[in-house]
Amino acid sequence: MSPPGTETPRQLPLDLAQEPGRSRDELVVTPANAQAVALVDNWPDWPSPVVVLAGPAGAGKSHLAAIWTELSGAAALDASDLDAPARRAAIAAGAALVDDADRPGLDETGLFHLINEVRASGARLLLTARRFPGAWSVTLPDLASRLRAATTVEIAEPDEMLLAGVITKLFADRQLMVEPGVVSYLVRRIERSLDAAATVVEAIDQASLERGSRITRRLAGQVVEQMDRRQGSLDL
Repeated sequence: MSPPGTETPRQLPLDLAQEPGRSRDELVVTPANAQAVALVDNWPDWPSPVVVLAGPAGAGKSHLAAIWTELSGAAALDASDLDAPARRAAIAAGAALVDDADRPGLDETGLFHLINEVRASGARLLLTARRFPGAWSVTLPDLASRLRAATTVEIAEPDEMLLAGVITKLFADRQLMVEPGVVSYLVRRIERSLDAAATVVEAIDQASLERGSRITRRLAGQVVEQMDRRQGSLDL
């Protein structure tokens, strides 16, 4: 029992989790992302020098792009600043990545020149985006024409199989044992997003450490409800 006027100190969790794996061997593959994973597997034998990987937020585009960048040695370029020095570095590397290419502020002239230089040099260019190129707000007609000639590969919103596999792997990366039913519950409750999966697993891990408890279906439910309430207050 604690002396009068004192409080039992709260257990401070130590985050000993490993970073999620970024290797090809650790990818969970289902029909939702199979076509996109094949893009990585088939490198450098691509259908065209310029490929657009398109899909919703949280589908795993950045994860796949990171794996491809490590595999290919690609230069990662800023979509808003595709100047000549950056383009030269990409051509020297033989491959380039432009992430979130459909976001506002795209350097359209720079991307137009980059595509031309990639095609002329035999290099490869991967663009990631939430939307297909035809839906981008591109004002440069020549760039729009180049993007229409690119190969577009779609990565879909995670299906239940992919989400379950990723959640299971995230718990395993943290060396956590979970009760049966926890993963299936989370698949039903959380947003269909790999980012959401990572967030909820981290929150459950922290709650388990703070409480000194096992990871049960009840604990998972409490964490999800707390996250839902927090999100609801932000939406007000």
